[in-house]
Amino acid sequence: MRTFIRLKQHNHSPQNNLMKKVLLAALVLAGFSANLSAQQKAVEVSKVVNAEIEFDKLVERKGIKAGFLAVADPEGIVFKPNMVKISEFYSTIDKQPGKLTWKPKIARISANGDLAFTAGPYIYQNGKSDDDKVFGQYLSVWKLDNADNKLKLLIDLGIQHPEPEGEAGTDFKEPDATKQAAASKDPFKGKSVTLSNDNAFNKTLDASALVGYKAFFAAEGTLYFPGFEPMTGKDKVSKFLTSEGMSITAQTVNAGRATSNDLAYSYGTARIRKGNIVNNYNYVRIWEIDANRKWNILAEIFSTIE
Repeated sequence: MRTFIRLKQHNHSPQNNLMKKVLLAALVLAGFSANLSAQQKAVEVSKVVNAEIEFDKLVERKGIKAGFLAVADPEGIVFKPNMVKISEFYSTIDKQPGKLTWKPKIARISANGDLAFTAGPYIYQNGKSDDDKVFGQYLSVWKLDNADNKLKLLIDLGIQHPEPEGEAGTDFKEPDATKQAAASKDPFKGKSVTLSNDNAFNKTLDASALVGYKAFFAAEGTLYFPGFEPMTGKDKVSKFLTSEGMSITAQTVNAGRATSNDLAYSYGTARIRKGNIVNNYNYVRIWEIDANRKWNILAEIFSTIE
């Protein structure tokens, strides 16, 4: 920069004027490249992973009730067992006893960072012995709060299963900018498209669960079902449905989508028959768009309505 000032003060030849223009252009391009690089690195999946880890630490320090209230989105919901706002449920109960810990194993965030999700194992212990431990899986949807640029908990749903035999590997993937689409001028379009996809999947389930999952489930999709450890992969999910002899009817309740149009969620209720046994469930689904602009279910969790 001092070289540029010296040229400006002492030398006015055409050659030096040209040199000044070249230097100025180089500075502008350097600034543009730095800004572009910052934009490209602005949204990383670590943002939601860190939010989940900090949430876990907060619950450890302040307790379950205070932890959930601290991170809840104003419209955030949990299922206890029916859907209820996080703020309403936790503000009306006494301090929840026991120790709750968890660890994210799957995580995604939209290209613009306004929607994300994590899923993984949890342990709840309300006693001193190992026999008091409850094992399970959770799925959480996070939404960006533009006021403080922090992710807030929008949806949280968990299930129980026996103590796992081993620990699953992590699946954290950065957002794919090539899948990002420009935000629609219609603010309701993203939601309406996701509702339509969810309803289409549910209609297919009415005819055949196997056909539905083969058509809508991602190849690397994960299914979380009460009493079972997570099942990852379309083939494993299909085998599970066949072995359990499941028939599923489901109804969409609500949905949402990132403004970058690459990540979405939906939730609703389901009725599942296994032989002569019929149970009611809540479900949450995570949708991800592929390279062909087709929406697939990346993760799905069912929770029994007792």
